[in-house]
This record gives sequence, structure tokens and C-alpha cells, in this order.
Amino acid sequence: MRLVSRREALTLATGIAAVAFATVDQSSATPSDAAAEITKFTGGVAPEPSKISIELPEIAENGNSIPLSIDIDHPMTPENFVTDVLVVADNNPAPRVAAFRFTRLTGRAEVATRIRLAGTQTIFVVAKTNDGKFFAAQKQVKVTIGGCGG
Repeated sequence: MRLVSRREALTLATGIAAVAFATVDQSSATPSDAAAEITKFTGGVAPEPSKISIELPEIAENGNSIPLSIDIDHPMTPENFVTDVLVVADNNPAPRVAAFRFTRLTGRAEVATRIRLAGTQTIFVVAKTNDGKFFAAQKQVKVTIGGCGG
């Protein structure tokens, strides 16, 4: 009977961990998962349409790096300002794509970033104000090469 050395045991454990990590479910979220994420953010309050401008390309050749710009037409005064913005994708492996926080000292409620999308889907942006109001907008982007495992 042969005993396993410490090095062999460590190698075996690393291999098992790698296989376990590689088999994690990479399936896409569903539109209901995205809706649940938005409901959790808003606490069930229905967001008002408008006030949010979303800039996304209509067609993205590569889902690994898609430019996203969000501009919210809302005053940023000490009494009335946007506090949070949530970005959700309805078919990504994880629907929550990004979240941003603003303060009364933020000059404008706008952000620019790059996001990763698994394929063609709708992007939802929801903004929350300090007085508990919510605003929402959405835009679809067609991805020709998937970025999140696609």
C-alpha cells in the first residue's frame, strides 16, 4: 500500500477545486430575475419612466467591452439629488451589471463605464433620489459575439 505525499495530496485537492469551479452554472438570468433585482432595489415602488438617457451602441461586435453612458436629468442640489443608480441586464449570468452611488456634492448624475454582456439583451437603468422617488429607462443592445461565456 502506497501513502500519498503531501505534495500529491495538495495537487489532487487543487485539481478537484479547479473542476468544481469550472462546472459552476454559467446559465443566463431570466427577465424575471432582472425584474426581481429591480424590485429589490426599489422596494416595490414603480419607477417613473423618463429622466434617464442611456447611451449604448445598437450593435456591439464584442460583448466583452461595451461602452455605457448614463445621464440623469435631475437637479443635484443639497435638498434634491440622485443617490443610487442600478444597471441590470435581463440575460446575463448575473442580472446586476453595475451600481453607482452619488452624494449631494456630486455635480451631475452621470456615469460612463464599460460593461460585459453575454449576448443580445435589454439593459435597464433605475435611479433613486434622496426623497425616495425612482426613475427608469431601458435600451436593447444586440451583441454579435458574447462576452460572458457566450
